[in-house]
Amino acid sequence: MSPHPTERLPKGDPRDVGAPGGLDHEGFGSVDVPKVPPPQAVDQLQQVLDSPEVASLIRTLQEVRWTGRPGYSVRSMVGMCLVKSLYALPTWSRTVRLVAEHDGLQRVLGCAPSQWACYRFAKMLRERDAWALARCLDDVLGALRHEHPDMGQNVAVDASDLPAYANGHRLNHDGTERNYSDPDASWGHRSAVSTRGKGGFYGYKVHAAICANTDLPLAWSVQTAKESEHNLALPLIDKTKALGFDVRTAIMDKGYDSEGLHFFLMQRGIAPVIALKETGPVKRGKAEPPHCVHGEWTFAGADYKRRATKWRCPSGECKPGSMWLNADRMHPLIPRESKRFRHLYNSRSSVEREFGRLKHEWALLPLRTRGIARVQLHADLTILAKLACALAKDRATALPVAA
Repeated sequence: MSPHPTERLPKGDPRDVGAPGGLDHEGFGSVDVPKVPPPQAVDQLQQVLDSPEVASLIRTLQEVRWTGRPGYSVRSMVGMCLVKSLYALPTWSRTVRLVAEHDGLQRVLGCAPSQWACYRFAKMLRERDAWALARCLDDVLGALRHEHPDMGQNVAVDASDLPAYANGHRLNHDGTERNYSDPDASWGHRSAVSTRGKGGFYGYKVHAAICANTDLPLAWSVQTAKESEHNLALPLIDKTKALGFDVRTAIMDKGYDSEGLHFFLMQRGIAPVIALKETGPVKRGKAEPPHCVHGEWTFAGADYKRRATKWRCPSGECKPGSMWLNADRMHPLIPRESKRFRHLYNSRSSVEREFGRLKHEWALLPLRTRGIARVQLHADLTILAKLACALAKDRATALPVAA
């Protein structure tokens, strides 16, 4: 006699019959496995606001806020900036609507600020209190350096496109001149990504130096799209070193390949790891290792102070059996034929991964603001949220487990 359709079947051993079994999960059974729930955005916001670095920013902004009506608290306004990135919201209006409907966020922030208060606070951060935000970012990076002693040793440098929230065409459909809504933006070139082909775009570029070990940004700058990536490489490296990071290698694609950049990097004690362009001397074999009748010479070390590399005869029969070559673009301190160079250059993908995370997970794109100063502030706040969350996660992981 078959059971009633609404009657629950007992859970049996699937080895007893030729049926899968295991239908009754009312008592949790085999699906009851221990899991650690992921951190919620509200909990992350609470941890970040309570961190010493962000709390110092809040105190600083409170001290300079000596005039005007009291309005909303500085802590709630800084929290709104973090909520915008934590929930990947492109506009202040959507952020305000989320907080107005979210009891947990209101409990952490203490209130639900208005859209116009967010605009006013962003204007003050941009025009008056930019130094306080920059100091907070430096403090967060310093704390991350303390958590990760090897952070910043291998740095990957690249740039990524930020299409403007504007139309960059010069003429309207009727042939009349267009008034640009974002005159700071310009036309530039971007590479192909996924199904999107390469070509021109109207907007900005974010240039960044990313730690290849932690995938975290160390230094960044927003420039108009026509600005060459090559001109921003050394300033980003210098800014990273000024923050106290021990930069040892600078990893870049062939767009940065030049004799001058190699020279200035080695002058700073940094080994360049840059792909080689197929220029005329390269095609003529100038970049190949030394050769003799016994074959290709092997790499035998580098002297960073002398900026020279040592090579040995494979058989040792040549007299002399070794020679020194001045390090340059053709023969860098880390030879391109070595396994170490390939390993370091493969880590350049860290900068591509980080750009993707910032754009799609932290609302760096789409831009919904105009003007290079506003776009720079948008990038600073987005990266502050990313770095502060990473720091809070490291500190939570480092806490000892209670017995």
